[in-house]
Amino acid sequence: MLLKQIGLGLLILLAPALAAKAQIKVNYEVSFREPQAHYTDVKMHIGGLNKEYVDVKMPVWAPGSYLIREFSRNVEGFAATSGKKLLKTEKLKKNTWRVYTSNSNSIDINYSVYAFEISVRTPFIDATHAFLSPTAIFMYPDNQLALSSTVKVIPFEGWTKVSTGLEPVAGQKFTYTAKNYDILFDSPIEVGNQEVFEFTAAGVKHEVAMYGGGNYNVERLKTDMAKVVEQATAIYGENPNKHYTFIVHNFLRGGGGLEHLNSTVLGASRDAYATEKGHKDFLGLVAHEYHHLWNVKRLRPVALGPFDYENENYTTDLWIAEGFTAYYENKLLLRAGLISPEEFIGNLTRATSDVINSRGGYVQSAAMSSFDAWIKYYRPDENSKNSGISYYSKGEIVGMLMDLEIAKATKGKASLDNVMKAMYEQCKIKGRGYTDAEFKAMVEKISGISFTDFWAKYVNGTETIEYEKYLGYAGIKVKDMAQKDAYLGIATRVTEGHILITAVSRNSAAWVDGLNVNDELIGVDGTYAEPAIDKMSVMKQKKVGDIVTFQIRRDGLPKEIKVTLKESPNVQLVSSMDPEGTEIDKAVFKRWTGI
Repeated sequence: MLLKQIGLGLLILLAPALAAKAQIKVNYEVSFREPQAHYTDVKMHIGGLNKEYVDVKMPVWAPGSYLIREFSRNVEGFAATSGKKLLKTEKLKKNTWRVYTSNSNSIDINYSVYAFEISVRTPFIDATHAFLSPTAIFMYPDNQLALSSTVKVIPFEGWTKVSTGLEPVAGQKFTYTAKNYDILFDSPIEVGNQEVFEFTAAGVKHEVAMYGGGNYNVERLKTDMAKVVEQATAIYGENPNKHYTFIVHNFLRGGGGLEHLNSTVLGASRDAYATEKGHKDFLGLVAHEYHHLWNVKRLRPVALGPFDYENENYTTDLWIAEGFTAYYENKLLLRAGLISPEEFIGNLTRATSDVINSRGGYVQSAAMSSFDAWIKYYRPDENSKNSGISYYSKGEIVGMLMDLEIAKATKGKASLDNVMKAMYEQCKIKGRGYTDAEFKAMVEKISGISFTDFWAKYVNGTETIEYEKYLGYAGIKVKDMAQKDAYLGIATRVTEGHILITAVSRNSAAWVDGLNVNDELIGVDGTYAEPAIDKMSVMKQKKVGDIVTFQIRRDGLPKEIKVTLKESPNVQLVSSMDPEGTEIDKAVFKRWTGI
């Protein structure tokens, strides 16, 4: 009885606060007075206040892109009013402003955002269109991420369309609602005169908003994108959306993508669609980002949601979240009939070569690459290839190895598909993301074998990929066709007529004997240097063990460096089907490819 009375008392005490929180309303109005100067104007209305001040914050990063980007640096003209009364404001931190309400029940906050960075993760505005990446546009009341909000977009004169995954408000043109900030921040908005076409796949309506023109074939894209959607949905048994939006930015040279809850933003080259390679490359990007509907957005590492928008959100599992998605883009294209089995195997063989040839892959593990994404992946320098490896590329190959190991252990009765579907269901049931240990446990449950050594070698370790063993499970033979010639180990570029070293490969001849990044190459054994050093006639004649004298200029001073050439460590893998493959090999191949 006493406990019940205490509980009732607490509820009574908390009721006013809960009611006050429930009554807070947030509405945004986005307009464009000066799009040619790359600005948007944001009006944030907060109603139902019952305190002397309110703090509002701007996120510092965008989920899916693991770097602190300091979006508040582009905010200008922050001011607040209540009616016609100007309110006192104070900036507390780099991304936090305090507004003193003067006992007003509702306030309006106005600010402008400068947006002139072309990427899938940052806003960009010019005279032709506006792309609004929400974490860089919308502030939020401190500790109120559960609040719902509405966004009204007022297009610039002559702009007629808005494309977004947000839910429209009935009867209000270009007005949308989000039930919380995780949804608002996960819903990019395209405003302008983009070409829009639609298709239905897996029972879901898909809208494609094309900005920038291009030589794409709409009907072909509808057909092939629908195939990708159907194959992705088949893995998980359900499509989690009622509608989905592709926002595609076509530039002279474009690329990349960023996943969202029921939409994605893709970058593409407007004139590449007409070639078979360009068309397939675009579909690969579609497959990658669409697979994120499950892997990352719902089947996710436990650290990736609910999000902390002010700080790094650390996980050791981006090799699953991004690397496996890179792996599945090839599987989806194969199953959709958009690439052949030979192309599928060839793509993975080349990707395996790249991982083996990465010097940084013997320094940094897949797990640590994931954890250090915040300080390494998006901040590459001249030594990055020596000190780290991409969780995309390493995770793709780990995914392939794991897939083949599961198929082999079960004699073709299961594959990584079964793990991914089971983990998706587990995340739904638990209402949270998975831990590394939980993912490993599911792999072992599906396969029926231990993956402890596998994790030690390829997830937490840096051992060389056993490509012959694993691809052999599916009846695939792999040979290294690389020429083991003399190898220097540098990269160069020409700047204002000067040949400069831009990278030195770890443990190469250049690394061991002291050629440095930023050295200017003047000559090779007394012969004037050429940009393609390895193609110079004087270098073509050299063999492993030969000593070469390089004339350089370092910090403006002339210097000679003697280098003893070493054998190239790089591989060039070529694969083919083994005509003598066993029935188990064939069963593994069938389950692995899904065709």
